[in-house]
Amino acid sequence: MPVFVWEGKNAQGKKVNGEIEAKNIQAVFNALKRQRIVPNASKIREKGQGLEMEIKIPGMGPKVVQKDVVIFTRQFATMIDSGLPIVQALEILAKACENKAFKEVLVGVKESVETGGTLAEGMKKFPVAFDDLFVNMVTAGENGGILDIILERLAVQIEKAMKLKREVKTAMIYPAVVVSAAVIVTSVLLIFVIPTFAELFSDFGASLPLPTQLVINLSNFVVGNWFFIFGGMAAVIIFFLRFQKTDRGAEVLHPIYLKLPVFGDIIKKVAVARFTRTLGTMISSGVPILDALQICAKTAGNKVVETDVQRCRVAISEGKSIVEPLAESIVFPTMVISMIGVGESTGQLDAMLQKIADFYEDEVDNAVGAMKQLIEPLMILFLGVIIGGLVVSMYLPIFKMGSVVQ
Repeated sequence: MPVFVWEGKNAQGKKVNGEIEAKNIQAVFNALKRQRIVPNASKIREKGQGLEMEIKIPGMGPKVVQKDVVIFTRQFATMIDSGLPIVQALEILAKACENKAFKEVLVGVKESVETGGTLAEGMKKFPVAFDDLFVNMVTAGENGGILDIILERLAVQIEKAMKLKREVKTAMIYPAVVVSAAVIVTSVLLIFVIPTFAELFSDFGASLPLPTQLVINLSNFVVGNWFFIFGGMAAVIIFFLRFQKTDRGAEVLHPIYLKLPVFGDIIKKVAVARFTRTLGTMISSGVPILDALQICAKTAGNKVVETDVQRCRVAISEGKSIVEPLAESIVFPTMVISMIGVGESTGQLDAMLQKIADFYEDEVDNAVGAMKQLIEPLMILFLGVIIGGLVVSMYLPIFKMGSVVQ
């Protein structure tokens, strides 16, 4: 429903203005008259039109972020628990939302509910904010009459997922920054500094030490072909980033990621924590296990884990145990499989999955901390060898000259 900006006078003759949702201008007039306001017809206009129209550049506007969804979910749960109607709660939260993209989503969900749809149906129309996990859990909450409880669980689930993602990003940022710094410093030395030394050494009339000559040759090559070198590097990076987002790229790269030293172990622990947390939350919320496994497969984040989870789903649909297909996986450790088996046999699968998730989230924290301690000296050594090697190579002729003079 469009929003109109209006101006007018109240019963006391004082100028007033504001915004109002209405189907058309006539509806605005009717609503204002009910409030004993005399509107100024020339001052009523639809917001976002004409001079007020917002210019939207693709990819540059506000986006829905998980932090907004978490805050909304917790506030929404509190309002529902207090007995506030869903439409009214959505209207309040939409008005209070500062993120324009998410505000539009909440307004759309509110309008869907107002027209007779369920909350889950309204949220399903906006996958940019509410994924399959969110929608299915809200459906279970509406059907079971425990929407407020489900929303609280969802908030915890999203927060845990955000923390895991943050840990992985933290683990990757430090080495990436150091390697980038090494590339930039090395490039500056090769392109700007070493040619100056090479020009100086050309007047010596003597042969240069082998390391110095190699560095000068490398510098000449980089200076003469810098466009192709850096263009090629950029092309490879872009191709890699796009390739890994394709299904074929995931099939090729994801098994390799799991076998990487240090990083592979962290990826496995993240996958186990994410799977167990998501599945445990959904089962405890009343989502059918087959639907829960389907969503877990989609949100696995790794093609190998996705295949393993889909195999579990097929096995359960055939009346088998969830443990059998997991035992064939290279991702899930024996301890995890044993704990899931115990939970399944005792009817406490959801509780057991949450315990496994708690344990592996702590394991991810510890692994990331240990990796930082390991990577820091390695990165310093790497920088020292690369940059120090270049500097020493260029000073070797000077040292040689000094020894001759003496």
